[in-house]
Amino acid sequence: MSATPIENLTFLSAGMLRRVHHVAFNVKDMQASRHFYGTILGLHELTGEEVPKTLKQLVEQGKVANFVTPDGTVIDLFWEPDLSPPHVDPKQAFTRANHLAFDIDPQLFDRAVEVLKHNRVAIDHGPVTRPTGRGIYFYDPDGFLLEIRCD
Repeated sequence: MSATPIENLTFLSAGMLRRVHHVAFNVKDMQASRHFYGTILGLHELTGEEVPKTLKQLVEQGKVANFVTPDGTVIDLFWEPDLSPPHVDPKQAFTRANHLAFDIDPQLFDRAVEVLKHNRVAIDHGPVTRPTGRGIYFYDPDGFLLEIRCD
């Protein structure tokens, strides 16, 4: 039996992590966040048998809501009613995360921008055009920075 080289134990090699499994957000107003992710962004909310067994009780109690993106990434919303409100300037709120970006077909990008504006979603900046594509940065109801981008 050959020994595993120590360098193989110090990091994960390329390709070991396959995709984002889920992203979890703490939210102060579950109703506003469910409306934002489900209605404004059009993500599918998991219900019934779609809800992971480990979260069923929390979902039934209204403490968690789960949404899935078209590529299968799950966004879990955890209701934290005592969550400190975000700073009035979302750029000042401390978070270890920078932003979550959603990919969109380039032909649908302008429509996405109009949907955000129509719903009076707080825009951080954009739309911006870069050599790699276009993007718009905006905030969810709890002040978390999101992006919709296309290549």
